[in-house]
Amino acid sequence: MTVMNTGKYGSELNWLFLLHMLYIFVSVWACFRVFNQPATWSTSATDVESEQNKSVLQRPVDVIFIFCIIAAAVFSVFRGLVALDCPSSVCKDYMVNFEPYIKDPSAFPTLQMLVNMLYSTPCFVLMLYGLLVPGCDWLPDLSLVHAGAVAQAQFCHTLASLHTRTPFAHRVPAGQLLLFLTFNLFYALLPQALSYRCISRPAFFTKHTHTHTE
Repeated sequence: MTVMNTGKYGSELNWLFLLHMLYIFVSVWACFRVFNQPATWSTSATDVESEQNKSVLQRPVDVIFIFCIIAAAVFSVFRGLVALDCPSSVCKDYMVNFEPYIKDPSAFPTLQMLVNMLYSTPCFVLMLYGLLVPGCDWLPDLSLVHAGAVAQAQFCHTLASLHTRTPFAHRVPAGQLLLFLTFNLFYALLPQALSYRCISRPAFFTKHTHTHTE
């Protein structure tokens, strides 16, 4: 909604624009309704204790996720700096040679990069914490919401960067198409894979209650 107001057609919006508020309210209501329901994980106490007693090096899949999350967080901050016109030569080269769409006059890609930097990066940091510290039962829910948000954002950003109605000067250069798709597909698919890992094997994230007997 912010993008529509600040874009080149922002002055042409009318009261029907407010219908988007219904979409927001329904989405928020659905989130609270779903996430307030009790978890239905069928994880035994033995599995929980066994999984949570492992060090991070004994969980090779999580080690891979940790490195990927760090890379995605760095990528989020980097593209945010590109959108903010960072004077660094690396940022300028990336904008010119890989993603000139970031500076499209529609303002959509600029705001999207800022949202990624200011919202996705903290989510990545929380996920990193959840993979290192056992018992973070909020991580599966957070990873699911984040995966959906990133999937929608990356779908729009990637296709808009390649669309024929995007000015030619702001489209992805043909020689860098493979790298562009690699970067953006990695950024889009990582949250999906992490969410699947958290939901399909939740033992590490389940709160382990210790019972003491006299």
